[in-house]
Amino acid sequence: MRIACLHTAESNIAVFEGAAHELGLERDTLVHTVREDLLAAAEHVGGADERIVRETREVLLALCHEADAVVLTCSTLGSAADGLDGRTAVPVLRADEALAEEAVRRGGKVVVLCAVQTTVAPTTRLFLEAARKTGAEIEVRVVAHAWNRFRAGDLPGYLVTIAQAADVAYDDGASVVALAQASMAAAAGLVKACHKRPLGSPATVLSAAVRSLKAARAQRETRE
Repeated sequence: MRIACLHTAESNIAVFEGAAHELGLERDTLVHTVREDLLAAAEHVGGADERIVRETREVLLALCHEADAVVLTCSTLGSAADGLDGRTAVPVLRADEALAEEAVRRGGKVVVLCAVQTTVAPTTRLFLEAARKTGAEIEVRVVAHAWNRFRAGDLPGYLVTIAQAADVAYDDGASVVALAQASMAAAAGLVKACHKRPLGSPATVLSAAVRSLKAARAQRETRE
């Protein structure tokens, strides 16, 4: 099994490798491509415009030739994976979409935490669409100052800020707290809320990828 991940931050390689280890995936299951320039361009123009989406899609299509499944880990660029069904021989998954589907599964109040402004609009649309199936109540919050800490290289401060925001969300009655960006995942372990742990996209989307590949394998075996 080979899963190709397209990241827009180098630090997300370790995040996804950690999630793969927790899920019991074999070493070297994941292969990583990092394109920080794509997110930087989106931040510069205030979102993923047509050119950025097209360029991201080209990278995803190229990765399909190297893997059994492809994962787009950046929530700002998520729409680049839309519409690829039928154009690729392997599944292409959005980390944010897998997160949204899991977060709303049981309904209730879902608070979605974002660190960077460019992901707010696409994340809001995605979670609201997913919530239509279950009746979940969606609230999207931007964690103030978090992205500045990340950009400054203060990863511990970044994660603490995210964890504090998650605790506030639970205090406000959230049934589920979803961490919209892959870079936020490690903050789940810093949350103080008793018996509650936010959902992160790395483990969620890798689990979805594995299920997709197992289902495809079972279908092939049935046909044979």
